[in-house]
Amino acid sequence: MTTGRQEASLVLRDGAVFEGYVFGAAQPSAGEVVFNTGMVGYPEAITDPSYYGQILTLTYPLIGNYGVPSFETDGYGIPRSFESDRIQVRGLVTANYHDDYHHWNASQTLGDWLASEGVPGIYGVDTRALTLHLRERGSVLGKIVLPELDKPDWYDPSTENVVSLVSRPRPETYGDGDLHVAVLDCGVKNNILRCLLKRGARVTVLPWDQNLEAAEFDGLLVSNGPGDPEQCQAVVDQLVGLLDGTRPIFGICLGCQILGLAAGGRTFKLPFGHRGQNQPVFERSTGRWAITSQNHGYAVDLNSLPDAWETWFVNGNDQTLEGLQMKSGPHRAVQFHPEAVCGPVDTSYLFDVFLDEVRKAKRDQGERPGVRDG
Repeated sequence: MTTGRQEASLVLRDGAVFEGYVFGAAQPSAGEVVFNTGMVGYPEAITDPSYYGQILTLTYPLIGNYGVPSFETDGYGIPRSFESDRIQVRGLVTANYHDDYHHWNASQTLGDWLASEGVPGIYGVDTRALTLHLRERGSVLGKIVLPELDKPDWYDPSTENVVSLVSRPRPETYGDGDLHVAVLDCGVKNNILRCLLKRGARVTVLPWDQNLEAAEFDGLLVSNGPGDPEQCQAVVDQLVGLLDGTRPIFGICLGCQILGLAAGGRTFKLPFGHRGQNQPVFERSTGRWAITSQNHGYAVDLNSLPDAWETWFVNGNDQTLEGLQMKSGPHRAVQFHPEAVCGPVDTSYLFDVFLDEVRKAKRDQGERPGVRDG
């Protein structure tokens, strides 16, 4: 256990207080408090842009025990062990924290990494009690506060377009495959890019506000990301103009919500979100169940979908929509993460489904590379 313990508190807006000790940056922070109950890899979790603006509670007890790996890249030039280029959470809450790590690939402690990026952590918290509190009351705003330091203002990531804060500023291209897939970066996880590249696609990652009508691609993937999908109206408006086209569109997580809004549906905030592994989803067309990894706080109202669209997957726990698809078009989306490898990989085949659609659309259009609809 780390030495030189300094007291800290997690204060929730509803008045609840959870005491602990600070690690990482010894400074206050504020955000939406959420929990993940999976046996999660913390380097991947805290670099996931979908957690931007949130204070993440990890209930898994072994945090810090294998340190933090280096930012070495794979053959595609993508970091092997991280989902983005920086820590995205505003704070980290754990029951235990270990400075004394043991792993052949470790380059620093979790605490040192958090400190280098100005992010506080708090350990010694009863994360089981905190999780039960959030399940009963829903996700709430919170602050990590330290004695004798000013308390920060409350921060609610749903009140601004946080996608604009996590998206890359300019296009980047990876690979040299014959299929050209554009990924609209709303906070894309690195492994989504890797899953496309491993299947032979050439991938161009576009900023969230890229003019899609003028862009050249064979298929479009709208990525995961943080915040309220209704803050992404500019993206929704662009997709509306593409839904009558023949170039396949595939949405993941936030991308599912954005596609649902573009289709004419509605979204709503879940009480405490779906975050973690082992989420069962039911595929209506086949009658099959899959075990999935998820990280989202909003969902599409399945009863709001227009007649041209249908429910693809449904959550086995709360019957919320987990996937939608156009009945007579090549556009579809899922709420869960088919690229996730920290647990089940039941749904990784969906990348093959998407690329098969892209390949078919390209063949039907005479194999003209980068052809635009119309």
